[in-house]
Amino acid sequence: MIQRRTALLLPSVLAPGKAAAQGGAVDLLLVLAVDASGSIDPDEFSLQREGCAEALTHPAVLSAIGAGSRAAIGVAMVEWGAPGGAETVVGWHHVSGPASANELARAVITAPRSFQSWNAIGDAVDHAAALIATAPWPAREKVIDISGDAPDMRSIRPIEAARRAAAAQGIIVNALAIEGGRPGLTRTYEETVIAGHGAFVMTADSRADFARAVRAKLIREIA
Repeated sequence: MIQRRTALLLPSVLAPGKAAAQGGAVDLLLVLAVDASGSIDPDEFSLQREGCAEALTHPAVLSAIGAGSRAAIGVAMVEWGAPGGAETVVGWHHVSGPASANELARAVITAPRSFQSWNAIGDAVDHAAALIATAPWPAREKVIDISGDAPDMRSIRPIEAARRAAAAQGIIVNALAIEGGRPGLTRTYEETVIAGHGAFVMTADSRADFARAVRAKLIREIA
């Protein structure tokens, strides 16, 4: 099982914000903005969390991080769903090798699930952009990574305005569309969610395919 394999990789618990104390610039600031809305049942939610943890500790992802000029990235995780209710569930972590990646993965697995309702992607982008603006390290590349299984429905601020504002701040908004029972979601995300030079959408055919898609997406974003 993914959960058991991930657990074997993780060291003893460290304070989730401890890595933020490390100084110096990083190659990339990355916010993983994950769908925690009412369409995600507990089993699917666990698959998402485990998929993120597995991807963050994968040798190919660590190799991509190590190939950067500073060999380090900053990562935080946001859960979204409710209008105006996006929440930072894992604060900024400085990732520069297996030990720090494992620490982040443990934080991802153990963070309590936030309370969310239905699909306000625009508000998630705004929340993630504000989080990047207060990151503890400078970085040339800044990315918001939206993953979800449905289009924007109830954002307080329209997704079009949010993504344009993010791009104006030099932030790339990428997306991962979990197609499942909603064919065409990849194209919807291409047309309504992504923003910035080189932005792209990755597709997961199902929730079970999430880990593979996240891993491929991280490698592309980091590299």
